[in-house]
Amino acid sequence: MSKRDAIQRIIVVAILFLALAASASAGAKIWHVKAVHPDGQLIDVKAIDENGEIYAVKAIETEGNLHLMDVKALVGDQKLPVKILVSDDKYMPVKAIGADGTIFAIKALPPEGGKLDVKGVSRAGNIINIKAIAKDGEFYGIKAISPEGHVHDIKGVKMYPDRDEETKVNGVPVYAHIKAMPQIHSY
Repeated sequence: MSKRDAIQRIIVVAILFLALAASASAGAKIWHVKAVHPDGQLIDVKAIDENGEIYAVKAIETEGNLHLMDVKALVGDQKLPVKILVSDDKYMPVKAIGADGTIFAIKALPPEGGKLDVKGVSRAGNIINIKAIAKDGEFYGIKAISPEGHVHDIKGVKMYPDRDEETKVNGVPVYAHIKAMPQIHSY
């Protein structure tokens, strides 16, 4: 093989590699995050900044991984992590964390108005049940819904069950990570 043929093959392989890398990153699929009212109505779940601006909250399927999908708040061109924060509250606060440590509230926004807290309400081992809390105290499940209609649970996941603080994200103490995962039962 001549030097010229070798260079051409290297160029072709490089182009194929770049095309594969681009298609892999373009392969991210966005799932909607919704609260589910007991009557079956879907309620938007959003991130809200201190000025009341509202942002999408989505689960992100990357390269076909359906087992543990990241949940992010989409703020401009940023994808902010959504976590359970360290707290002594009865229910565990679910928040998005900005690059500078800014906290964004995560709320369910029913069509009739108002804002429902989204919190971790119970824990079974390493799994934390995430729910929207209605005015009457009733819990609404939080789900990720794919463009094809598949449904996953939104749960908190503790990697270190014996520690209150898993890590810090942009200076904010994190109790657990929020993930979309196949539906499971935790008691």
